[in-house]
Amino acid sequence: MATGNHGAVATVDPEDLPEGAVVTGSGRVSAAEVFTEPDTTGKPPFSTEQLSRLDEALTLASRDTGLFFAIYLGDLGGDPEAAAAEYQASLDPSDTAVLVAVSPGQRLVEVVTGPEAKLRLPDRGAKLAVMSMVASFKESDLFGGLLSGLRMLADQAGHRR
Repeated sequence: MATGNHGAVATVDPEDLPEGAVVTGSGRVSAAEVFTEPDTTGKPPFSTEQLSRLDEALTLASRDTGLFFAIYLGDLGGDPEAAAAEYQASLDPSDTAVLVAVSPGQRLVEVVTGPEAKLRLPDRGAKLAVMSMVASFKESDLFGGLLSGLRMLADQAGHRR
């Protein structure tokens, strides 16, 4: 604890404080501010390095498991489940494809698998990966969430047979 002359103590009239501010029991002023989402219009969601790492993660997951992993990032429209299924069906080969569809604006994550991929990637494993991704997304870590989700899905699917 410091000793000596600390100078004059300022007194604050609580009526003069802005909305959301209060004088605490210790005499300190504590203020809350309204949170506003950062403006990201026109700015790509990932840096070049992050895109490279995502590409590497997709390649490794596909190579290790024998399944084809893909990511869709964007709006999924009025019927997100159908849109994600349509995107997954357009992948080649769709039977072994695993699509991770993320719509940040709609706050949705869909994992869609082809029939062969579904045999190796149970719903429970996909749900765990989605929960992990959502936890990262809530912390504004889109890149980290996708990366960890891909790794979890690949681990659940196991090595190539």
